Amino acid sequence: MSNPHPSVSSMFSQVDVTASSQPRPVLSQNEEQVELLREVLAAQDRTNELLEELLGTMAAAQKQRNQELNQWKKANPDLADGCREAAEVLSKVQVEYLDRLTEEVSDSQEDLVEGEFMLNEFIDRYGPRLAHLNGVIQVLAQLGANGAQNTTEAQP
Repeated sequence: MSNPHPSVSSMFSQVDVTASSQPRPVLSQNEEQVELLREVLAAQDRTNELLEELLGTMAAAQKQRNQELNQWKKANPDLADGCREAAEVLSKVQVEYLDRLTEEVSDSQEDLVEGEFMLNEFIDRYGPRLAHLNGVIQVLAQLGANGAQNTTEAQP
């Protein structure tokens, strides 16, 4: 049979509580505050360095994306113009869609507030379509932005 009570020595570990070889000097309250402020300043300096590195990394990535997008636009000037025109047309469609959506909200305001079922139906009906439309417009607008400038720059 095993021992129901484990040995006491296995439950505890030994900790050395002797003083270190170099005792820490006792600081006055003002000296302690100054030391804490120096530590805060050092931490803030490190935070600023990290933020500068992060900003540099993000700026480099954004610059690369812009270069790639401009290269794509120069390689596909007609498609870039088509994307811009499609984005303009879809923006008009979006305005009409939002107009119908707001009319629906106005007409069924009480039902939407009082009934969770009606709210869910409304979201299911308008939400995904609006989200997808916004996404498509955003992509087309980005691909078509400054499309006319790219075509004029390419032509001597």
